[in-house]
Amino acid sequence: MAKILIVTGDAAESLEVMYPYQRLLEEGYEVDIAAPARKQLRFVVHDFEPGYDTYTEKPGYTWPADLAFSEVDPGDYVAVVIPGGRAPEYLRNDPELRKILKAFFDSDKPVAQICHGPLLTAAVGSLEGRRVTAYPALELDMQAAGATFQDSAAVVDGLLVSSRAWPDHPTWMREFLKILRTKG
Repeated sequence: MAKILIVTGDAAESLEVMYPYQRLLEEGYEVDIAAPARKQLRFVVHDFEPGYDTYTEKPGYTWPADLAFSEVDPGDYVAVVIPGGRAPEYLRNDPELRKILKAFFDSDKPVAQICHGPLLTAAVGSLEGRRVTAYPALELDMQAAGATFQDSAAVVDGLLVSSRAWPDHPTWMREFLKILRTKG
């Protein structure tokens, strides 16, 4: 059974972890969740409410991390998923995670990223010259990383599939699964 890695941490968007996790299990993949440490992760729920200029954040699900980043062997996995939420803001500083992500790009393996997840791929220099989408507020960050930003439900650039946020899940996962069926 092929294995897929999800890399995340506390304050990840609940839906952006759980939807791909369950969808990939449904497709028959084994899925591991890796975080800075093996622990019970605390996810959040981002939503939009009238009168707010940006999204709001509430406590979300908790879920155990299967592995610490230091325990991950990227060679064991056919692809990686990078959820959003606030987690990527601090995870991009983790040298173990940067090594993991670089290994996926160096090995030309499928990568799915959503929302703020592209902050991680930017941190390893893997967006230069690519077309991506992300949460719209990250447009300037994506451009600074050398990417061409497209405001779309899903953008496919080679084996990299990007999406804006959880409302785009069906389009994002449909495109990622197409790649996995041929490459993963």
